[in-house]
Amino acid sequence: MKIKMPIKIDTIILEDNVLMAPMSGVTDVPFRKMVRKFGAALVSSEMIASRPTLDEYKRSKNSKNCSYKKESPLSAQIAGCEPDIMAEVAKINEQQGASLVDINFGCPVKKVVNNFAGSALMKDLPLATKIMESVVASVRVPVTVKMRLGWDEGSINAPDLARIAQECGVKMITVHGRTRSQLYNGKADWKAVRAVKQAVSIPVVVNGDIYDSSSAQEAMEDSGADGVMIGRATYGRPWAVKSISCGLQGLGFQTPSLLNLRDAVLEHYELLLSHYGVHIGNITARKHIGWYCATLPDVDEFRGKINALSETQKVSTEIKSYFDGLLQSGIAAIPA
Repeated sequence: MKIKMPIKIDTIILEDNVLMAPMSGVTDVPFRKMVRKFGAALVSSEMIASRPTLDEYKRSKNSKNCSYKKESPLSAQIAGCEPDIMAEVAKINEQQGASLVDINFGCPVKKVVNNFAGSALMKDLPLATKIMESVVASVRVPVTVKMRLGWDEGSINAPDLARIAQECGVKMITVHGRTRSQLYNGKADWKAVRAVKQAVSIPVVVNGDIYDSSSAQEAMEDSGADGVMIGRATYGRPWAVKSISCGLQGLGFQTPSLLNLRDAVLEHYELLLSHYGVHIGNITARKHIGWYCATLPDVDEFRGKINALSETQKVSTEIKSYFDGLLQSGIAAIPA
C-alpha cells in the first residue's frame, strides 16, 4: 500500500505526512538542522515553558534572541496553564518566525503536570478551551494541538477535546495513543485515535511507537489519521522522518553508509559546539553520539572514552578513530 498524502494545515501545505515530534532536550537547533538536512517537511522546537520564556523575553527586551526564520516551516510548541501568558508567548514565537504554534496538552512528565500544564489540562476542558481561544486569537499563523487519549483509562476524552479545539479555530490535532497515566509504558493504542479522526474535519496525526514505515502504515490504517508524528525513532537517526516518508510512498531510501554516519556524527558535534559553546556542547553531544552508535560494535567502550574527554579536538579524533576501526574491520552498513 502506497501512501502519499500532503497535509494542509490552514494555509500551510506540507509536502508529506510524516512529521517530527517536539522533544524536550532533543529537538534543539543543531538536531533540527540535521533532521532538515535529510529532508523532513516540518521540524519542531523543544517544548517551550511559557512563563519562564516570557520572563526571559521581558528581561532581554530582544526578540532576536531566538529566530526561526531560517528554519521554515517550523512548529513552535508552547506549554503552560495561563491563557494570557500562553497567548503572549505564542505571539513571541510568531514574531521569531514560527510557521505554526502548537499547544502542548500531552506531556506526561511529573514536573509539567504538577504545574497543571501538559496532559494535566485534559482534566480541565474549560481551562484548555480558554487557552486555545486565547492562543488562536493572538496569532495569525495556524495553531495546532498535541494531546494524549486522556488522563487515564477512565477518562478517555481526546475526541471531546478535539471537537472543542476545532471550534476554537485549531487547525490540526496530534494524538499520542496513550493516556497520561501510562506514561510511555505498554503499547500505543492507534485504534483509539480513530474516534478523534471521526470527531473532527481538520487533519489528525497519530503518534506513539512509530519507528519505521511498516509501523507508520499500520498506525495510519488503525487510526484513519492523515499523517504520523515521529519522536524517539529519530534518536541517532535524523534521517528517520524521510526514510519513513519514502517507505509510505513506496519509494526507495538509501540508509547512510558507515562513512556517511561518521560524517553526520562529526557534523552534529560541530553544530552543538557552535550553538552551545565547548562545555555544554560536549555534554549535550554525549547522548547524541551514543544514540548514533547504539547498534554498532564496542559502543560501550567508545562511549566511555568520549564521556571522559573535554577537549574538542580529542573528541573529534576519537570519533574518527572509532569509525575508522569499524571500516577497517569490514563493516560498511548500519541498521536502517
